[in-house]
Amino acid sequence: MSLKLVRYACAVALLAPALSVQAEIVIGVDVSTTGPAAAIGIQTNNAIRLWPATLGGEPARYVVLDDGTDVSRAVKNMRKLTSEDKVDAIVGPNTTAAALAGLDVLAETGTPMIALAASSVIVEPLSDPKRAWAFKMPQNDSLMATALVADMKKKGLKNVAFIGFADSYGDSWWKEFTAAAGTDLTIVAQERFQRTDASVVGQVLKVIAAKPDAVLIAGAGTPSALPQKTLLERGYTGAIYQTHGIGTLEFLQVGGTDVEGTLFPTGPGVVARELPDDNPVKKVAVAFADKYEARYGANTLTQFAGDAYGAWVLLDSAVARALKTGAKPGTAEFRVALRDALENTRDLVVPNGVLNISKDNHQGFDERARVMGVVKNGRFSYAE
Repeated sequence: MSLKLVRYACAVALLAPALSVQAEIVIGVDVSTTGPAAAIGIQTNNAIRLWPATLGGEPARYVVLDDGTDVSRAVKNMRKLTSEDKVDAIVGPNTTAAALAGLDVLAETGTPMIALAASSVIVEPLSDPKRAWAFKMPQNDSLMATALVADMKKKGLKNVAFIGFADSYGDSWWKEFTAAAGTDLTIVAQERFQRTDASVVGQVLKVIAAKPDAVLIAGAGTPSALPQKTLLERGYTGAIYQTHGIGTLEFLQVGGTDVEGTLFPTGPGVVARELPDDNPVKKVAVAFADKYEARYGANTLTQFAGDAYGAWVLLDSAVARALKTGAKPGTAEFRVALRDALENTRDLVVPNGVLNISKDNHQGFDERARVMGVVKNGRFSYAE
């Protein structure tokens, strides 16, 4: 062999370890940028556009699809992402119904999912093998419900009425709120409404007739403004609470002055700059707020944007650890390694909290992931 060929062979040998590490990570994203949940999906997509082009130090490619807030389309998207795009993980969907419908796809293909929808049923019970592949960013409703009850008790409220979506979101909130209320609060009325309803006068009249000290509206996005507007139109003067699902700019625009003073639990990232300096999330939350608002303008940050960016932070950490197993992206072995890495995330600070994920908890937030917020001067503000 000539000296030139020997030198070439040595160079290739020296480069081989580096080349073997270099690999493209492919992440599929399913969000609702059109349809009834578009306000949430657009905020999500805005944050995704800020994702760095790497994960775990390796090049990353993101395949983003819109499901139109349609469950069957979301499942179709997830099947495409797993079978055609060969993704290593999926981020989304951002509606509970779509996330639940996609569990079969995760189990069949062995693909981890980081859902951007709130309901705990996405990840519970973990005894279900399909949910072994499911993780989620938003706080469990139970965590937010206890924050609401604590605030109501602090204010001396006793009788509360509930009006929520007539779907899995409303069902989850009814379950968690009644459990959190226990014997400390008396729930004097329960009413439901559809996301697409044009009127809720009937439900609101029944709520007012029950004479509650406060009303909890368990909805998400702009449809949540309708019951509140109707309550005020019909003369209700008590306290009005909403869930963290209201966190869209469109809610503020549609609600206008009618939603001023609304109390709601939220991730700390939404009110990052107003947090006390000793808040453990503030530094990371403010850094993301600066990054997001530099692109999209002042006071544009929402819970949903923070969750979406938190998904990248979580994946970045998990991918780095999964790569250390030697498994190669694009393979079933890597998806298993990535799933296991997600499940062993410890003390990871993201814009909306601190994650400690385990085999018994595929969400991972604690009380550091919630604060009380209030709508003040047309924006989401810190209430404590």
